[in-house]
Amino acid sequence: MIKKIMESIREYKKSSILSPVFVTLEVIMEVVIPLLMARLIDQGLNRGNMRATWFYGIIMLAAAAVSLSFGALAGKFCATASTGLAKNLRHDLFAKVQDFSFKNIDDFSTGSLVTRMTTDVTNVQMAYMLLIRIAFRAPLMLIFSLIMSFSINARLAVDFLIAVPVLAVALGLIIKFAHPLFRKVFKIYDRLNTVVQENLRGIRVVKSYVRKDHEIEKFKGISGDVYETYSSAEKLMALNSPVMQAVIYACMLVIAWVGAKLIVAGSLTTGELTSLITYIMMILMSLMMLSMIFVMLTIAQASGERIVEVLNTESDLTNAPQPIERVKDGSIVFDNVNFSYAGDPDKLSLKDINLAIKSGEQIGIIGETGSAKSSLVQLIPRLYDATTGTVYVGGVDVKDIDLTVLRDRVSMVLQKNVLFAGTIAENLRWGNPNASEAELWRACEVACADEFIKEMPDGLNTMIEQGGTNVSGGQKQRLCIARAVLAKPKILILDDSTSAVDTKTDAKIRQGLKEVIPGTTTLIIAQRISSIEGADRIVIMHHGTIDDVGTSDELLKRNTLYREVYDTQMQMKGGQTHVETEA
Repeated sequence: MIKKIMESIREYKKSSILSPVFVTLEVIMEVVIPLLMARLIDQGLNRGNMRATWFYGIIMLAAAAVSLSFGALAGKFCATASTGLAKNLRHDLFAKVQDFSFKNIDDFSTGSLVTRMTTDVTNVQMAYMLLIRIAFRAPLMLIFSLIMSFSINARLAVDFLIAVPVLAVALGLIIKFAHPLFRKVFKIYDRLNTVVQENLRGIRVVKSYVRKDHEIEKFKGISGDVYETYSSAEKLMALNSPVMQAVIYACMLVIAWVGAKLIVAGSLTTGELTSLITYIMMILMSLMMLSMIFVMLTIAQASGERIVEVLNTESDLTNAPQPIERVKDGSIVFDNVNFSYAGDPDKLSLKDINLAIKSGEQIGIIGETGSAKSSLVQLIPRLYDATTGTVYVGGVDVKDIDLTVLRDRVSMVLQKNVLFAGTIAENLRWGNPNASEAELWRACEVACADEFIKEMPDGLNTMIEQGGTNVSGGQKQRLCIARAVLAKPKILILDDSTSAVDTKTDAKIRQGLKEVIPGTTTLIIAQRISSIEGADRIVIMHHGTIDDVGTSDELLKRNTLYREVYDTQMQMKGGQTHVETEA
C-alpha cells in the first residue's frame, strides 16, 4: 500500500527530503538550548557572574532564532510535499476512473469513488504531513533528549525509560481495536455520499412525490450510523492521551522527588535538574506527538487501503498489444454474441446474437422494456465487452481496435443525455473541438436545435447549468444529437434519443441526418414505430434475443409482435387525430 501511494510523490520528492532535513537541524538546536540554560543558571546566575549570564543568554537567543528558521523551512517544504502528494493522488485516481469500464464503476459505486477522491485523500495528506515532519521530529527529540538526560544523570533518566514499554503496549491495543471501526465508518461515508448525490440529482422527483420527510429520515439514519461508528473509534483513540499523561506525570513526580534529594546530597545542581525537567518535558511532547501520529496513521491506513484498491484495479476494457488505429467503415457484425453484466454465462442479458449491418445502413431497433436493446448497442463502442462471441466494426474485432479511435468513430446519443456546465458552444464542441461557428449552427439545424437557441439572448454562448437543468428534456436531446453530428462518425447510435420531441421534429431530425452524414451507419432505438418505420431494416428484440429482422412492410406481414405494436400505435395516433379534428 505504502509503495503504491509513494509513487504519486513524483515531482515533490525534493520537498519530501528537505522537510525532515530541516526538522533534524531544528531538533538539534532545540536540544542544545536546555544545556545552555543549565550553564546560564549554574555558571551565571548562581555565581552572580553577569558576564556568563549575558554570554549564555545571547547564545540561547541565537539558537532559538536559528531553530525557528529551520522550523519555518521544514513547515514550508512539508506543506508543499503533502499538498503535492494529495494533488497527484487525486489526479491518479481520477485518471484511473476515466479508464474504468461501466462494470468497474458499478463495482465501486459513484458515492464510494467520490469519498476516496476527497475524504480518503485528505486523510492520507494529513498522515504524510505528519510523517515527513512530526514523525522525524518526535523520535529525534526523544532520542536526543534521552541522551542529554543520561549525560546529566543516568539514575534519573532510567526511571523515565520504564514508561516507554507501558505506553507502547497501551497504544498498540487501542490501535488494534480502533482500525476496524475506521474502515467501517468510511464504508458508511460511501453510502452517505450516494444518498446525497441521488437526492440532488432527483430533487424534482423527491418534491413531486412529496418524499422529503422520507429522504430526510433516510439521511438521518445513515448520518447516525456515521456518528455512532466514528464516535466509538474516537472514544478508543481518546484513551491514548489520559493513559500517556498518567504514566509520564507519575514518572515526573518520581524524578522531581528523587532529584530534590540528590540536590540536597550535592550530587546534582539546580541547573542540571532544571535542564533535566526540560528534557523530560521534551520527551513528553515527543511521545504525545508520536501518539498523535499513530492516531492519524490508523485513520490514514484505512483510507490508504481504499485508495490503493482503486489504483490497483485494472479496467476490464483494455487495448490490444498492437491496436489498430483505423476504422475502415461503419459495417457491424455480431457473431454468436452472448453478454452478461455480471460476466456470468448463466445470467445472460443478450443470447445468441447474430446480426450483420452494412456500412451506411439505417437500422431501427424496437422491443419491449428490458429486451436488452441498449445492451446490444453498448457493445459496439466497447462500453462493455461481449461475454462470449465477437463484435466486428469495419471488419475488425472491436477488441483489436484502439479504444480512443473506436469511440471517436462511434457516436452515441442516449435517452438520459448529459450536458456539462458551460456554454452551448462548449458542449457542442465535445463532438469536434475545432468546429467553426458555422459548423455549430449547421449541426444545430440538423438536430432542430437552432430554433430555440436563436430565441436565447446569448445564442450559442448561452450558459448551460450543471446537468443541463435550465433546458427542457427535448432541448437537451436535440443539443446532444447536434454534438454527435459534429463528430461526423462512421456509426451513429440514437438510443431512444428523440423520445422527448414530437413526431414532426423527430422526422425532420432523421431527414437531416441522412443529408448531412449520408454514409454513416445509423442505429435508432425507439419506442415509436414512426421513428424507425423508414429504416432500411428493423431489428425486433425480445427477452435478450433477436426475434426478427426485416423492413417495416415485411415485419407487418410475418411478425405478430411488430404488427401488434404497429396497430396499437396507429390506433392511438388515429384517435388523437380524430380528437384534434373535432376540436
